[in-house]
Amino acid sequence: MQLRAGGSKPLYSEEFLLRRPLLEALGTNPDRPAVLLIDELDRADDEFEAFLLEFLSDFQVTIPEIGVIKAATPPTVIITSNRTRDLHEALKRRCLYHWIDHPDLQREVAIARARLPHIGERLTSQVCTFVQELRFLDLYRSPGVGETLDWVEAFHTLGHQEIDAPTADKTLGALLKERDDLERIRGKPLQALIDRVHDGNGAGGDQA
Repeated sequence: MQLRAGGSKPLYSEEFLLRRPLLEALGTNPDRPAVLLIDELDRADDEFEAFLLEFLSDFQVTIPEIGVIKAATPPTVIITSNRTRDLHEALKRRCLYHWIDHPDLQREVAIARARLPHIGERLTSQVCTFVQELRFLDLYRSPGVGETLDWVEAFHTLGHQEIDAPTADKTLGALLKERDDLERIRGKPLQALIDRVHDGNGAGGDQA
């Protein structure tokens, strides 16, 4: 028996289907294909990852009550992963792999300046230089750009225009998220990194 709304229209039809991003990407204008971002797929569950196999293979979705919804023009799909867990080989075979490393100093400073234009360039440059040096160490988890921005904000919120060891020690938890990394850096290693930053005056002068 097929259920009907108001005695006339079938309930199981596209008219009553709530279209989420995957379906929206399939149903866009053929002259303007969609760009679909699936961010941090490694944080999704296995069921969603399995669901993507059909989507990435044939750019279609099968809904048992309705049928197959297929893209007239395949969307461009970008998938990101932070490697918190391994993705299934079947899914990786459907993708072109590209590794994105941490940005170099010049680019990280540019990102921080663009995201935090209200903060002085001297502080921003010094923090970015410190983080760049930190990434050369054998840490359990190297800080990303997001942690760099958080640390710049921490110094700025506390009223500092440049980095110093006491404040760095108090706010180090904004930059490093693993206990072993915090214990390894605190003390003499932290002071040595701070000294190296001040000896080089960061990546730029105070132009804020």
